[in-house]
This record gives sequence, structure tokens and C-alpha cells, in this order.
Amino acid sequence: MRYFGGLESGEAVSQARGTSAFRFADLEIDVARQELRRGSDLVPVEPQVFDLLVYLVRNRNRIVSREELIDAVWNGRAISEATLSSRVSAVRRVIGDNGNDQLLVRTHHKRGFRFVGRVDDAYQPYEMPAAPPGRQQAAAEDSENRGQDAAAVLRPVLDVPDKPSIAVLPFQNRSGDPVQEYFADGLTEDIITGLSRQRWFFVIARNSSFAFKGDAVDVRKVASELGVRYVLEGSVRKASGQVRVTAQLIDACKGVNLWAERYDRDLANIFELQDEITNRVIDSVGSQIIVAEAARVQRKPPQNIEAWDLVMQALPHMWRMTVEEQRLAQELLQQAITLDADYAQAHALLGWTHLCMFNLDTRMPIGEFSDKALDAGRRAVALDEQDHWAHLVMGLGHARRRRPEPAVMHLSQSLELNPNFALGHAGLGYAFACGGQPERCLVSLEQAQRLSPCDPFLAIYAPVARYMALFALEKYEETVAVCRAYAGLHPHHAGAWRVMTGALGLLGKIDEAREALSSTLALQPDFSSAHVAENTVFANSDDRARFLLGLRRAGLKD
Repeated sequence: MRYFGGLESGEAVSQARGTSAFRFADLEIDVARQELRRGSDLVPVEPQVFDLLVYLVRNRNRIVSREELIDAVWNGRAISEATLSSRVSAVRRVIGDNGNDQLLVRTHHKRGFRFVGRVDDAYQPYEMPAAPPGRQQAAAEDSENRGQDAAAVLRPVLDVPDKPSIAVLPFQNRSGDPVQEYFADGLTEDIITGLSRQRWFFVIARNSSFAFKGDAVDVRKVASELGVRYVLEGSVRKASGQVRVTAQLIDACKGVNLWAERYDRDLANIFELQDEITNRVIDSVGSQIIVAEAARVQRKPPQNIEAWDLVMQALPHMWRMTVEEQRLAQELLQQAITLDADYAQAHALLGWTHLCMFNLDTRMPIGEFSDKALDAGRRAVALDEQDHWAHLVMGLGHARRRRPEPAVMHLSQSLELNPNFALGHAGLGYAFACGGQPERCLVSLEQAQRLSPCDPFLAIYAPVARYMALFALEKYEETVAVCRAYAGLHPHHAGAWRVMTGALGLLGKIDEAREALSSTLALQPDFSSAHVAENTVFANSDDRARFLLGLRRAGLKD
């Protein structure tokens, strides 16, 4: 919590009584409206970056030290050099400057920064009150709308947290029946509670979100007041035994919609319906925010990224199925662990990459990948036994080592910690498929798909569990179809080629089986019957025997 520029009241008044709009290059800063414009277009800018820019422009007649900037913009809170450098870089990016040219913001080595662009003062604002005015000089606009005295003390503004931050606004009741208000409110509260359980996110508490109930709100203003990047809003309409729920997720800093969905359902069981819609919204919103955050931090220069940012930058590499992409993810996660050795989720995600490499990297025995995944999972669980990703990795590692009981135990624990974890349901399905319960695998996969139809991680892992289950169920035609489709998307995934080869051999399609075996051996030259006996993940001896039989029919040598 801070006031504009982090200044004490006397200095704040002095600054505030100066110009509140500036023009330079092709840009205009309107402090009163908290806007940066290029012509008639708004330039997206984070509040903290906006503050830093304004402070530099207002003090352009001198060099501003790093300490002064930290005191002004962060209210003296301890931050790293990397954080300050990243914000200065962000200022340069939004105004069309860079660290090499430094045409507008110049770095003075060991002294600080100075805004050196030519600035034209646009106009003089009204006189501000003696009390700390806060960053929200934009509230002067509010005071006209609300009929308040412009001299009132303005509310302070919250910094946007370093982790993904979201406010869930009260869903609007559009049923025309005030009695139905409880359903909209209950849905909102359940979504807030569910998102709060996701350790990725910073979620504004219910009471603060409900302060906006009944108001026609400006999403960007709400986000600024609550100090969040994302806002979820929606509506509920009930009529004639039907309910329609709409929801949309907005990146308020950019002013763009990230996701929108509509749910039309029968009102047969109102409580089950509420649970279903809540779960669907929570998982969809979670997936979309993770993808958006990964894309956002990927644009930052690596030297300015701290541990959490490194983890987010690793995510897009983790759902690309090549050795090179997985190694890039591992490098970023290792950097995050170097910065924060106790970062449980970084260890867990590193374990996930080892699981992916199981089917991608043929230069080392695949069993070693399972062992590395288990080591990373154990470290993550030791650091935070409530981390559902950690238990996911542990469960999958045990499944790969033909240990169905601890596999199911850890994966079930992952789902107890986060019932909406779609990838956890898929992982449990994989453990069932490997452990001789393929029917239960397909049930788990159905639940995973129902929870998160657009999940990028799920798109990678669910087909693997499916073709394992179909093979165990002796549905070889379906096995081949799933394997062939998956190999088409991920041609370097050796597991799909191995299982396709075995299934084709058992179908008696020997020519196709030999072609599939040729592709398998191209990826994994040391593949043999002995390798299968030692490393195949089927814990059930009958499944292993049939798999080996199909491979031998295709021509696999001992």
C-alpha cells in the first residue's frame, strides 16, 4: 500500500501541484486518468511501471538515484536490483526506448537514471489537498461522478503482486427475480474459494470483491483499486427450469478479454449444477491465466527474471514435446531453484520434465528419468507436502517403476489437495492403465477432460494414458488410432511408436508393424526384448507378455 511516488505529504503536495499531463515524442501521459496514450490509442502499462515513468519525467531535471526510486515507487520496500532493472526496462519498452539507445531514459552508472527526452507540459491540474493524495489522481474524475469534494483524502493504491492476481466480481443476477440473488452470490463465493486454493494465484478476498456488487464498474479501475492484473466477471439468468451462466476473464492491465464461456444447464439439481459450473470456471480460468502469465514473462530479458518468473517462463517449453524444449525448461527451472532452493513447485515441475524426457531422450536409460523425477518429487514433497504437483510427479514416477500402490496413493493425494486438477485425474488414469486397471483409467480421463477441455498439459498426457489403457483392454485398433494421431503431433515421442508397433503386431498387420518398429528404432536404436522386459511400465505380467509378443511379431530382436 502506498501513495503516489511514495512521497511524504509535503513533498507529495509539491509534486502533485506540478503538471499532471506531459507530452514527449509521440506519447502523452495523463496522470489524472492514469493513462499513457499514443495519439488516440491507449498504451497498455502496468501501474507500477506507470508510476516509475511519471516520477522520472517529473524529475527530469536531475539524476534520480536507485534508492530514491525504490523509496518513491515501492515505498521503501526491499526489492532486488533485478526487479528495479526489469521495471526500468519495462518503462523503456512502453515508450519505444531500449537499453542500448537510451534516447529517453538514460542510465548513469552507479548513480541512477534520468529522463532525457524533450517534454512539453500539456496543462496544469487543479490544486491537490494537503493530505497524501495517493497515486489515484484519477479519483478526481470519480469525485465528479460521485459528487464528492475534490479535496477529500484519496484512497491509496495497492501494488500488483508478483504472482498472478485476480479479483472475482459478484456475478450479476439477470433473472429479474431478486429471490434468485443467492445463486449468483453463491456461485461467486465458490469460485473465489476454489481459486484461493490454487497456490499459483493471489486472489482478492470475498468482502473486497463484493464491495462492487450492484455497481456498473470499469474493470480497469477495479483492477487498479484492488491491485490485481486479472478480473473475472459474469452473469446468471434462470428461467423455465433452465439456467444460463456466462463468465469472462479480462487482463485489466491490457484491457483485453482472455477467455469467455457460456454454460446452459437444466435446473434438475441446483447444488450439483453450482458445483459443476464452479469447477469448470475455476479450471478454465486457472489454465488461461497460467498460459497468459507464461507468455507475459517470456518477453522479459532473462537477466531480469526472478525465481517465480523463471518458473512461468519454463511453462511453454514444458508442453512442447521435443528434447530441446524440455531442456530449455529444465535450465530455467534449475535457475529458479538456484535463486530459491526451497521453491517446492520448481522442484516438482523439474520432475515433470524428467517424466516427459522418458519418451523423448534416448541417450540414457529411460529408467534414470523415472529416478530423477522421483528425486525431484521427494524434494518437493519434503518442502511442501500440500503441493499437488509434487504428489503428481511422485505418483507418475512410481507408476513408471511398476509400483501401482504408491503411484495411486500419491496421485489420489494430489486430487485430495486439488480436486479440480485435471492433469492429476489424467495422471491417476495413467497409473490405473499401467497397474492393471484400464477401465478405471478411462473414467479418470473422462473426468479430466470434463474439467479442462483446453488444458495444454492435459493435451500432452491424456492420450498417452488412453493408448496404454486401450492396449491393456486389448482394443488394438483403437490403440493404433490414438498412437498414430499422437505420433503425428509429436513424432519424437518414442512411447507412441512402441505401443503402436505392439498393437499392430497383435493385429497381424505385420507390414505396418514393421514400419512402426523402424520408426521406433530410429528414435531408440537400443530398443530390444530385454529392454521391454526391464523397462516397460506395464505392472501386470499378462499386459507385459502381450506387449512383448506384439513387438516380436513386428520383428523386434532379443
